[in-house]
Amino acid sequence: GRSVRISGGKSGHAIPVTRGPIRKAASENMGVKHRSAIEKLRAFLCSGSEGGALVEIAMTLPILLMVMLGIFRFGIALNNQLTLTQAVGTGAQFLQQIRTNTTDPCADTFAKIRSAAPYLTSSNISITVTMNGTTPSQSGNSCSGAQSNLAQGAPVQVAATYPCNLTIYGANLAPGCLLHAQVTEYEY
Repeated sequence: GRSVRISGGKSGHAIPVTRGPIRKAASENMGVKHRSAIEKLRAFLCSGSEGGALVEIAMTLPILLMVMLGIFRFGIALNNQLTLTQAVGTGAQFLQQIRTNTTDPCADTFAKIRSAAPYLTSSNISITVTMNGTTPSQSGNSCSGAQSNLAQGAPVQVAATYPCNLTIYGANLAPGCLLHAQVTEYEY
């Protein structure tokens, strides 16, 4: 066998070190401590720049994820706004075309808006229809009997609101946020 000088040993003499349990016994007798997994991880993280990089990633990753989630939420709100605007335009054009054939202009317009915006929750859409300068009283999204306000040649105005959700990690960044779209159609 070979003799190896182990620093910190008893009296500094060279002792033979072999494999297996004899080596373990020799190292235990020489004062060498075995580290637990947590101590090894702590030593790895504290030694060199690899640990610093890991700590930097651990500190910046939640902030990066929050920014990315904010961008994602804002993108959804912007898409909902564009969808609502398109649907309100479709509803106003439809109302302008059916002005003489409807008994409930608000319900017919709402049905057209709902079909033009299938990805929006229809129960959250609230519409207001103004016909010939008057806004009839509405029960939900219905104004039965208000077709008398649809005068030939007068403009119709359709407005709608839809709630937006800008909640990130439980924090609502815009409480009470409502998307709003309004279109006025003129008869030519």
